[in-house]
Amino acid sequence: MKAYDAIVIGSSAGGMYALKNLIQGLKPGFRIPLIIVQHLSPHSDNYLAHFLDQLGILRVKEADERESIKPGHAYIAPPNFHLLIENDHTFSLTVEEKVNYARPSIDVLFETAAGVFRDRLIGIILTGANHDGANGIKSIRSFGGFTIAQNPATAESDIMPKAAIATGKIDKIWDINEISGFLNSLSNT
Repeated sequence: MKAYDAIVIGSSAGGMYALKNLIQGLKPGFRIPLIIVQHLSPHSDNYLAHFLDQLGILRVKEADERESIKPGHAYIAPPNFHLLIENDHTFSLTVEEKVNYARPSIDVLFETAAGVFRDRLIGIILTGANHDGANGIKSIRSFGGFTIAQNPATAESDIMPKAAIATGKIDKIWDINEISGFLNSLSNT
């Protein structure tokens, strides 16, 4: 089975519960880092990271500038910042223009992660009400990464997974529990 260095996840409308269900489905001790962009209000506090951290599966926190990506952790993009991956496997935060009306933007995370992790990256698009992430999925596939979209029939908002699927660059379309099961099969715990 191929080894992966990171998993990037994009979600928007309905994402809090999709992320909760995905993380709850992971085995304790899951090691591959998750890096998440959830569209949030610019004035949001760190409730999402706290909420997901309480599940006890992974250490979940907001990403900090220049922080190193560690196994067994999940990182959430802070509200009103784009989250980028640097070549040394650290994070950068920027307040550049919104992309697809969003900051943080899924595309920005996915495109920078694709250039760093190349064919050792998994990109996952979950529920959401816009097209953010579709270009990022294309980038991940162009570098040989593996791409997954939530089954639109099970998404609270099906626009984002449908936009990702429409790129023709999605490897698998799965329900949340199938995504978690696949990720568990990769984790060497």
